[in-house]
Amino acid sequence: MTPALALAGFVALSAGALFATAEPSPQAFPANASVVEQKTQGLVPESEDHGLSPKAVEIARPFGFPITNSMVVSWVVAVGLIVFAQLATRSMQQVPKGAQNFLEFLVDGLYKFLAGIIGPHLTERTFWFFATIFIFILSANWIGLIPGVGSVGWGHQTAHGFVIREPLLRGANADVNMTLAMALVFFAGWIVWAFREVGVKGFFKELFAPKGESTGVLKVLMVVVFFAAGCLEVVSILFRPISLSFRLYGNIFAGENLLEAMSKLVPGFGWLVSIPFYFLELIMGLVQALVFMLLTAVFTMLICQHEEAPASAHD
Repeated sequence: MTPALALAGFVALSAGALFATAEPSPQAFPANASVVEQKTQGLVPESEDHGLSPKAVEIARPFGFPITNSMVVSWVVAVGLIVFAQLATRSMQQVPKGAQNFLEFLVDGLYKFLAGIIGPHLTERTFWFFATIFIFILSANWIGLIPGVGSVGWGHQTAHGFVIREPLLRGANADVNMTLAMALVFFAGWIVWAFREVGVKGFFKELFAPKGESTGVLKVLMVVVFFAAGCLEVVSILFRPISLSFRLYGNIFAGENLLEAMSKLVPGFGWLVSIPFYFLELIMGLVQALVFMLLTAVFTMLICQHEEAPASAHD
């Protein structure tokens, strides 16, 4: 389990180092103070937009390396998971209890669940990735719901109250850079697993070769049809990282905006109005983690499955 959680840290670090595209922060935030002062004096028109910014905010740049508020949360989640795994497995017991019991329950449940979908053989080779991605996404989604994430930071006073423009913390999966990094890591793993299971020849045969038994003109027609279908499948495969990343990002980003909107719906009672939606987002966080894991697992199974010989040939 430790290598799997270590990968969660790698995913979080790779998202920040390779895909951080937030706007540069103006020398941390002193320049923003003048903007706030101008707005309070009426020199700068108030912006009408509300809600979470689509892009993560850069909060620091040590040694020229940009650090965004979503990167901080992703690092906290990754470190927290690694520490928990180390504590749970530090003194293993024959009869587990406490943290070890919970960890074994989670891992065993996920393993049996995946084995029932993609088979024991493929699960044995890929479980480390799918379990890590599920636990990391679920933890990041739920930690993003903790009060203070997205609601503490730099902003200015308006007629509608104090507005946060640059939050100190932001949900890790509410940043498309994080979700895209995870999708690209899966895409690289998907290619490796496919080549290991069916080989390079089997990989291209699965994409372009005609299926079934045919002869004569029908066989030529099937070759053309399946080649065209294979070309479409290649386009679909290339777009999978984009669809995976934006599906997760869109749902989490929309959920955080929903919570913010509900908290401002009734002045003075926003905390009460948003409580039902917090439970909704808890369920949504679990569903999105499950969907990401299942989609990646099924994509892997489809390319790694071996074509079986017709049963009639042995009768």
